[in-house]
Amino acid sequence: MTIKIDPKAIDALTNFTLPTEIGFGKTIVPIMAVTDYKDGVWSPLELLPYAPIVMDPTCKVLHYGQEIFEGMKAYHVEEKGPYLFRPMMNAKRFNLSAQRMAMPDIPEELYMEAVRSVVEYSTDFIPTKSGESLYLRPFMIATENSLGIKPSDSYKFMVIASPSGSYFKNEALKVLIEREFIRASPGGMGYAKTGGNYAGSLISAKKARDLGYEQTLWLDGLEKKYIEEMSGMNFFAVIDGKIVTPTIQDTILDGITRNSLITIAKDLGYEVSEEKFEIEKLLSSIEDGSCTECFACGTAAIITPIGLFGDCTNNTWEVKNPIGPVSSKLKETLLALQEGRLEDKHEWRMEVK
Repeated sequence: MTIKIDPKAIDALTNFTLPTEIGFGKTIVPIMAVTDYKDGVWSPLELLPYAPIVMDPTCKVLHYGQEIFEGMKAYHVEEKGPYLFRPMMNAKRFNLSAQRMAMPDIPEELYMEAVRSVVEYSTDFIPTKSGESLYLRPFMIATENSLGIKPSDSYKFMVIASPSGSYFKNEALKVLIEREFIRASPGGMGYAKTGGNYAGSLISAKKARDLGYEQTLWLDGLEKKYIEEMSGMNFFAVIDGKIVTPTIQDTILDGITRNSLITIAKDLGYEVSEEKFEIEKLLSSIEDGSCTECFACGTAAIITPIGLFGDCTNNTWEVKNPIGPVSSKLKETLLALQEGRLEDKHEWRMEVK
């Protein structure tokens, strides 16, 4: 597969320099991969200079939220790589989200060529410290101009990239248990990586910040009894030495970092249990000390420890050793795999030549 390179994209890269402080998702490499879908066909892939998207005010994405996205990273530590980590899982999940949102699949080869091209041309701008990366954002939006409520007949797929540092500071999170609102319900779109799931979580994010918390822990939509996930991350706890995480269902995003950590944990000899995980079981195990660690995980956050839970009744539960040995070992191993410093026996890394 080939990609058409706009000379202006090369000019933009030539004139680009990284700022001293890159933050997370704030600095954007000045190129983007683009292809359009119309009449059942994807157009030839192009690498263009980064620029605003021009669209009609009736564009369906603006009115009916028909859009999906992915989050993935490229690593270039110690002059190794650049490496992508399990990128085919992102491609498959992207199409799973597309199917739920009544959008066309994008051929995996086309998806991967777009991602590889952006990484290849951005290699000089990938941060090189451990824990830093080039954050990649593939996304698709509905572009038909019409106010009629139906799936769009045209779409735009793009990949942009952001040289990024850590998502969170190296501190344990304070987490609000959301007992009022719900994130997703069975039969809904909770498993799709679509903006509506995140938009619906923002009211709780605001409430959490107002109460002095940094993240939300969501419970199931039917009984508000079982832990599901954080607003953008999966959840783990270590109870009596066993790693416990909520089982995947259609209300939970099937995290690639989560999936990888389960395999890594088993490789390291830990017992892992995927189960329907009651919030009261978690809180009582924190109280009696049998829960020694809690942490969230995701592409952006990697592994982030949780130090405190609370709710709107002003009750709090403090994890005594939030930055514990299990999460620390898992994070160390995951980063070593992603960055090319550890044998890749599962063949998860893909080098971008």
